[in-house]
Amino acid sequence: MADSKVETISRLAQWRIENFGPSTYKKSDFFRVGIWNWHLSIEKNRYLYIRLFPEPSRVSKEQPPIARFVLRICGANRRPYISPIHERLLRTSEDFVWPVDSTFHGRFIIDVEFLDLKICPLNGGEASSIWPSDGMVQSLATQSTLRCLARMLDEAIHADITINTADGTLQAHKAILSASSPVFQSMFLHNLREKESSTINIEDMTTESCMALLSFLYGNITQEDFWKHRLALLGAANKYDIVDLKDSCEESLLEDINSGNVLERLQEAWLYQLNKLKKGCLMYLFDFGKIYDIRDEINNFFRQADRELMVDMFQEVLTVWKLV
Repeated sequence: MADSKVETISRLAQWRIENFGPSTYKKSDFFRVGIWNWHLSIEKNRYLYIRLFPEPSRVSKEQPPIARFVLRICGANRRPYISPIHERLLRTSEDFVWPVDSTFHGRFIIDVEFLDLKICPLNGGEASSIWPSDGMVQSLATQSTLRCLARMLDEAIHADITINTADGTLQAHKAILSASSPVFQSMFLHNLREKESSTINIEDMTTESCMALLSFLYGNITQEDFWKHRLALLGAANKYDIVDLKDSCEESLLEDINSGNVLERLQEAWLYQLNKLKKGCLMYLFDFGKIYDIRDEINNFFRQADRELMVDMFQEVLTVWKLV
Protein backbone atom coordinates (compact mmCIF):
# COMPACT_ATOMS: atom_id res chain seq x y z
CA MET A 1 0.00 0.00 0.00
CA ALA A 2 1.11 3.54 -0.67
CA ASP A 3 0.85 4.63 2.95
CA SER A 4 3.23 1.86 4.04
CA LYS A 5 6.16 3.63 2.43
CA VAL A 6 8.62 5.53 4.60
CA GLU A 7 10.61 8.40 3.11
CA THR A 8 14.13 9.05 4.40
CA ILE A 9 16.60 11.87 4.17
CA SER A 10 19.86 11.90 6.05
CA ARG A 11 19.05 10.57 9.55
CA LEU A 12 15.33 11.39 9.42
CA ALA A 13 12.59 8.93 8.44
CA GLN A 14 8.97 10.02 7.85
CA TRP A 15 5.93 7.77 7.59
CA ARG A 16 2.82 9.46 6.15
CA ILE A 17 -0.34 7.55 6.94
CA GLU A 18 -3.27 8.70 4.85
CA ASN A 19 -6.00 6.95 6.79
CA PHE A 20 -5.68 4.48 9.60
CA GLY A 21 -9.40 3.73 9.28
CA PRO A 22 -10.83 0.84 11.27
CA SER A 23 -7.48 -0.97 11.34
CA THR A 24 -5.93 -1.85 14.67
CA TYR A 25 -2.41 -2.55 13.34
CA LYS A 26 -0.22 -1.31 10.52
CA LYS A 27 3.45 -1.90 9.72
CA SER A 28 5.54 0.18 7.38
CA ASP A 29 7.69 -1.07 4.55
CA PHE A 30 11.33 -1.31 5.46
CA PHE A 31 13.47 1.80 5.22
CA ARG A 32 17.23 2.04 5.41
CA VAL A 33 19.17 4.19 7.87
CA GLY A 34 22.76 3.32 8.66
CA ILE A 35 23.59 -0.32 7.90
CA TRP A 36 20.18 -1.64 8.96
CA ASN A 37 16.73 -1.90 7.43
CA TRP A 38 14.04 -0.61 9.81
CA HIS A 39 10.30 -0.83 10.33
CA LEU A 40 7.79 1.34 12.13
CA SER A 41 4.47 -0.06 13.29
CA ILE A 42 1.37 1.37 14.93
CA GLU A 43 -1.22 -0.44 16.97
CA LYS A 44 -4.52 1.04 18.18
CA ASN A 45 -5.99 0.01 21.48
CA ARG A 46 -6.73 2.35 24.35
CA TYR A 47 -3.48 4.05 23.40
CA LEU A 48 -1.73 4.38 20.09
CA TYR A 49 1.39 2.23 20.35
CA ILE A 50 4.31 3.08 18.09
CA ARG A 51 7.20 0.64 17.66
CA LEU A 52 10.58 0.96 15.99
CA PHE A 53 12.65 -2.13 15.23
CA PRO A 54 15.23 -3.45 12.78
CA GLU A 55 14.23 -5.89 10.10
CA PRO A 56 15.34 -9.42 11.06
CA SER A 57 18.49 -10.16 9.10
CA ARG A 58 22.04 -11.41 9.47
CA VAL A 59 23.28 -7.85 9.99
CA SER A 60 20.83 -7.05 12.79
CA LYS A 61 21.62 -10.38 14.44
CA GLU A 62 25.42 -10.16 14.25
CA GLN A 63 25.62 -6.37 14.66
CA PRO A 64 22.54 -5.35 16.65
CA PRO A 65 22.02 -1.58 16.77
CA ILE A 66 21.95 0.68 19.79
CA ALA A 67 19.81 3.55 18.58
CA ARG A 68 19.52 7.01 20.09
CA PHE A 69 16.42 8.62 18.61
CA VAL A 70 13.38 10.82 19.07
CA LEU A 71 9.88 10.24 17.68
CA ARG A 72 7.27 12.79 16.66
CA ILE A 73 3.64 12.21 15.66
CA CYS A 74 1.42 14.91 14.24
CA GLY A 75 -2.10 14.87 12.81
CA ALA A 76 -4.10 17.45 10.92
CA ASN A 77 -4.76 20.48 13.09
CA ARG A 78 -3.38 18.69 16.13
CA ARG A 79 -0.43 19.63 18.27
CA PRO A 80 2.48 17.25 17.77
CA TYR A 81 3.41 14.61 20.31
CA ILE A 82 7.16 14.41 20.78
CA SER A 83 8.79 11.56 22.62
CA PRO A 84 11.71 11.90 25.02
CA ILE A 85 15.10 11.01 23.60
CA HIS A 86 15.44 7.24 23.77
CA GLU A 87 18.56 5.12 23.62
CA ARG A 88 17.88 1.41 23.27
CA LEU A 89 19.39 -1.82 22.06
CA LEU A 90 16.90 -2.85 19.39
CA ARG A 91 16.61 -6.46 18.23
CA THR A 92 12.88 -7.16 17.95
CA SER A 93 9.58 -5.28 17.87
CA GLU A 94 9.26 -5.82 21.61
CA ASP A 95 12.38 -3.85 22.52
CA PHE A 96 10.78 -0.42 22.11
CA VAL A 97 7.17 0.72 22.38
CA TRP A 98 6.00 4.33 22.72
CA PRO A 99 2.41 4.67 23.94
CA VAL A 100 0.65 7.87 22.89
CA ASP A 101 -2.38 8.77 24.96
CA SER A 102 -4.43 9.91 22.00
CA THR A 103 -6.13 8.63 18.89
CA PHE A 104 -5.54 10.00 15.41
CA HIS A 105 -8.07 9.92 12.61
CA GLY A 106 -7.51 10.64 8.97
CA ARG A 107 -4.03 11.65 7.87
CA PHE A 108 -1.12 11.84 10.30
CA ILE A 109 2.68 11.71 10.15
CA ILE A 110 5.22 9.82 12.24
CA ASP A 111 8.83 11.05 12.23
CA VAL A 112 11.81 9.27 13.70
CA GLU A 113 15.11 11.13 13.90
CA PHE A 114 18.18 9.03 14.62
CA LEU A 115 20.61 11.02 16.74
CA ASP A 116 23.16 8.21 16.81
CA LEU A 117 23.49 4.58 15.79
CA LYS A 118 26.01 2.29 17.43
CA ILE A 119 26.97 -1.32 16.82
CA CYS A 120 26.62 -3.43 19.94
CA PRO A 121 29.56 -5.90 20.13
CA LEU A 122 28.33 -9.42 20.85
CA ASN A 123 31.55 -10.35 22.65
CA GLY A 124 31.36 -7.40 25.03
CA GLY A 125 33.26 -4.15 24.94
CA GLU A 126 32.25 -0.62 24.09
CA ALA A 127 29.70 0.07 21.38
CA SER A 128 31.00 2.07 18.43
CA SER A 129 29.09 4.65 16.44
CA ILE A 130 28.67 4.09 12.70
CA TRP A 131 28.70 7.84 12.17
CA PRO A 132 31.78 10.00 12.53
CA SER A 133 31.85 12.06 15.70
CA ASP A 134 33.53 15.44 16.00
CA GLY A 135 36.55 13.67 17.45
CA MET A 136 36.66 11.17 14.61
CA VAL A 137 36.39 13.89 11.97
CA GLN A 138 39.21 15.75 13.70
CA SER A 139 41.27 12.57 13.79
CA LEU A 140 40.70 11.93 10.08
CA ALA A 141 41.61 15.53 9.24
CA THR A 142 44.77 15.26 11.34
CA GLN A 143 45.80 12.03 9.62
CA SER A 144 45.23 13.58 6.20
CA THR A 145 47.28 16.65 7.13
CA LEU A 146 50.13 14.53 8.46
CA ARG A 147 50.21 12.49 5.24
CA CYS A 148 50.48 15.71 3.25
CA LEU A 149 53.26 17.03 5.48
CA ALA A 150 55.13 13.75 5.18
CA ARG A 151 54.99 14.01 1.38
CA MET A 152 56.19 17.61 1.51
CA LEU A 153 59.24 16.50 3.48
CA ASP A 154 59.97 13.24 1.66
CA GLU A 155 59.53 14.68 -1.82
CA ALA A 156 60.78 18.21 -1.00
CA ILE A 157 57.57 19.66 -2.48
CA HIS A 158 58.14 23.44 -2.83
CA ALA A 159 61.01 23.22 -0.35
CA ASP A 160 62.57 26.66 0.17
CA ILE A 161 65.36 26.07 2.71
CA THR A 162 68.52 23.97 2.61
CA ILE A 163 69.92 22.57 5.84
CA ASN A 164 73.64 21.83 6.03
CA THR A 165 74.31 19.09 8.58
CA ALA A 166 77.60 17.57 9.77
CA ASP A 167 77.62 15.09 6.91
CA GLY A 168 75.12 16.16 4.27
CA THR A 169 72.21 18.40 3.31
CA LEU A 170 68.43 18.26 3.66
CA GLN A 171 65.54 20.22 2.15
CA ALA A 172 62.76 21.72 4.25
CA HIS A 173 60.21 24.54 4.42
CA LYS A 174 60.62 27.87 6.19
CA ALA A 175 56.94 27.97 7.15
CA ILE A 176 57.07 24.63 8.97
CA LEU A 177 60.31 25.46 10.77
CA SER A 178 59.06 28.94 11.73
CA ALA A 179 55.76 27.59 13.09
CA SER A 180 57.66 25.01 15.18
CA SER A 181 60.43 27.18 16.61
CA PRO A 182 60.69 30.86 17.54
CA VAL A 183 64.44 30.63 16.88
CA PHE A 184 63.89 29.53 13.27
CA GLN A 185 61.16 32.14 12.89
CA SER A 186 63.56 34.86 14.01
CA MET A 187 66.18 33.65 11.52
CA PHE A 188 63.78 34.04 8.60
CA LEU A 189 62.10 37.27 9.74
CA HIS A 190 65.14 39.39 10.37
CA ASN A 191 67.80 40.37 7.91
CA LEU A 192 70.09 37.50 8.81
CA ARG A 193 72.28 35.36 6.62
CA GLU A 194 69.74 32.52 6.73
CA LYS A 195 67.03 34.78 5.29
CA GLU A 196 69.18 35.95 2.39
CA SER A 197 70.77 32.63 1.45
CA SER A 198 67.82 30.31 2.26
CA THR A 199 70.36 28.08 3.98
CA ILE A 200 70.86 27.21 7.63
CA ASN A 201 73.70 25.29 9.24
CA ILE A 202 72.95 22.61 11.80
CA GLU A 203 76.42 21.17 11.83
CA ASP A 204 76.16 19.75 15.34
CA MET A 205 73.73 17.10 14.03
CA THR A 206 74.24 14.30 11.56
CA THR A 207 71.97 14.07 8.55
CA GLU A 208 70.23 11.10 10.15
CA SER A 209 69.54 12.83 13.46
CA CYS A 210 68.54 16.06 11.71
CA MET A 211 66.09 14.07 9.59
CA ALA A 212 64.62 12.73 12.83
CA LEU A 213 64.23 16.34 13.98
CA LEU A 214 62.43 17.29 10.78
CA SER A 215 60.25 14.18 11.00
CA PHE A 216 59.13 15.29 14.46
CA LEU A 217 58.34 18.80 13.24
CA TYR A 218 56.43 17.44 10.25
CA GLY A 219 54.54 14.97 12.45
CA ASN A 220 55.71 11.63 11.04
CA ILE A 221 58.59 10.49 13.26
CA THR A 222 58.65 6.80 14.19
CA GLN A 223 59.06 5.58 17.75
CA GLU A 224 62.26 3.79 16.73
CA ASP A 225 63.86 6.92 15.29
CA PHE A 226 62.77 9.01 18.26
CA TRP A 227 64.41 6.63 20.75
CA LYS A 228 67.53 6.27 18.62
CA HIS A 229 68.14 10.03 18.32
CA ARG A 230 66.50 11.39 21.49
CA LEU A 231 69.71 12.84 22.96
CA ALA A 232 70.45 14.68 19.73
CA LEU A 233 66.80 15.73 19.56
CA LEU A 234 66.99 17.02 23.12
CA GLY A 235 69.97 19.20 22.22
CA ALA A 236 68.14 20.56 19.17
CA ALA A 237 64.94 21.14 21.15
CA ASN A 238 66.87 23.18 23.69
CA LYS A 239 68.85 25.12 21.05
CA TYR A 240 65.82 25.98 18.91
CA ASP A 241 63.29 26.33 21.78
CA ILE A 242 60.99 23.53 20.62
CA VAL A 243 59.07 23.00 23.85
CA ASP A 244 56.98 19.97 22.85
CA LEU A 245 60.03 18.09 21.64
CA LYS A 246 61.99 18.95 24.78
CA ASP A 247 59.16 17.70 26.99
CA SER A 248 58.85 14.50 24.94
CA CYS A 249 62.57 13.82 25.24
CA GLU A 250 62.51 14.36 28.99
CA GLU A 251 59.58 11.96 29.45
CA SER A 252 61.32 9.38 27.29
CA LEU A 253 64.63 9.64 29.15
CA LEU A 254 62.78 9.12 32.43
CA GLU A 255 61.42 5.79 31.23
CA ASP A 256 64.62 3.74 31.13
CA ILE A 257 66.99 5.08 33.78
CA ASN A 258 69.44 2.36 34.86
CA SER A 259 72.86 2.05 36.50
CA GLY A 260 74.59 2.28 33.16
CA ASN A 261 73.08 5.61 32.09
CA VAL A 262 71.91 7.40 35.24
CA LEU A 263 74.97 9.67 35.51
CA GLU A 264 74.76 10.61 31.84
CA ARG A 265 71.03 11.35 32.28
CA LEU A 266 71.78 13.44 35.36
CA GLN A 267 74.33 15.47 33.41
CA GLU A 268 71.83 15.99 30.56
CA ALA A 269 69.16 17.01 33.05
CA TRP A 270 71.52 19.59 34.56
CA LEU A 271 72.69 20.88 31.20
CA TYR A 272 69.17 21.36 29.78
CA GLN A 273 67.40 22.25 33.05
CA LEU A 274 65.14 19.20 33.05
CA ASN A 275 63.86 19.21 36.61
CA LYS A 276 61.74 16.06 36.35
CA LEU A 277 64.63 14.08 34.89
CA LYS A 278 67.07 15.44 37.47
CA LYS A 279 64.70 14.51 40.29
CA GLY A 280 64.23 11.02 38.81
CA CYS A 281 67.97 10.43 38.59
CA LEU A 282 68.60 11.63 42.14
CA MET A 283 65.80 9.44 43.48
CA TYR A 284 67.24 6.46 41.59
CA LEU A 285 70.70 7.07 43.06
CA PHE A 286 69.83 7.98 46.65
CA ASP A 287 66.25 7.03 47.53
CA PHE A 288 66.67 3.61 45.94
CA GLY A 289 70.30 3.25 46.94
CA LYS A 290 71.64 2.56 43.45
CA ILE A 291 74.63 4.85 44.04
CA TYR A 292 76.36 1.86 45.64
CA ASP A 293 76.20 0.00 42.31
CA ILE A 294 78.33 2.63 40.55
CA ARG A 295 81.02 3.49 43.10
CA ASP A 296 83.81 3.73 40.50
CA GLU A 297 81.78 5.78 38.05
CA ILE A 298 80.55 8.18 40.71
CA ASN A 299 84.11 9.09 41.74
CA ASN A 300 84.93 10.23 38.20
CA PHE A 301 81.59 12.02 37.98
CA PHE A 302 82.24 14.00 41.16
CA ARG A 303 85.59 15.24 39.77
CA GLN A 304 83.89 16.76 36.72
CA ALA A 305 80.40 17.67 37.93
CA ASP A 306 79.22 21.26 38.17
CA ARG A 307 79.40 22.76 41.65
CA GLU A 308 75.66 23.55 41.81
CA LEU A 309 74.80 20.01 40.71
CA MET A 310 76.96 18.70 43.52
CA VAL A 311 74.98 20.86 45.96
CA ASP A 312 71.72 19.39 44.65
CA MET A 313 73.08 15.88 45.09
CA PHE A 314 74.23 16.65 48.65
CA GLN A 315 70.79 18.05 49.51
CA GLU A 316 69.17 14.88 48.18
CA VAL A 317 71.47 12.82 50.45
CA LEU A 318 70.39 14.91 53.45
CA THR A 319 66.73 14.42 52.54
CA VAL A 320 67.16 10.63 52.37
CA TRP A 321 68.98 10.61 55.74
CA LYS A 322 66.09 12.52 57.32
CA LEU A 323 63.65 9.87 56.12
CA VAL A 324 65.68 6.96 57.52
